[in-house]
Amino acid sequence: MDLSNLKPAEGATQAGQRLGRGEGSGRGGHSSTRGTKGQSSRSGSGTRPIWFEGGQTPLFQRVPKHGFNNAPFRTDYAIANVKRLQRLLDEEVLDEDEPVTPEVLADLGVVRTANRVKILGDGDLFDALEVKAHAFSESARQKIKQAGGSVTVVDQ
Repeated sequence: MDLSNLKPAEGATQAGQRLGRGEGSGRGGHSSTRGTKGQSSRSGSGTRPIWFEGGQTPLFQRVPKHGFNNAPFRTDYAIANVKRLQRLLDEEVLDEDEPVTPEVLADLGVVRTANRVKILGDGDLFDALEVKAHAFSESARQKIKQAGGSVTVVDQ
């Protein structure tokens, strides 16, 4: 005997009841074990959606709609602060002579991705740096220029 010859023991299985196949079948005819009338006696009467309120006007249709959500269209930036650039200079990870680009920041782990990097002005910068990024806050722009560095906005 092998797996291809296995079958259930005699009498171990039964065929399912066939509903709605006439009075003589014992499970058919008038209402086919569904009771009388009502939603659950109709065909296609499965579970209703969780927001279904029994025919009452649903909540999302009753409350007023107003406002606007710009989330699908907003521009998300990976951010880096000026103090982080200064710390990298202090730790001699960055070189003052090399330009700081989004790719350099991504390689150093300052930002996760080199796409859309914005430099913010938290902290202080004491060394002149050539910084290239997709956007700068006004305070970051001022601090980089005060330290003798340059700011370049790169395109996508």
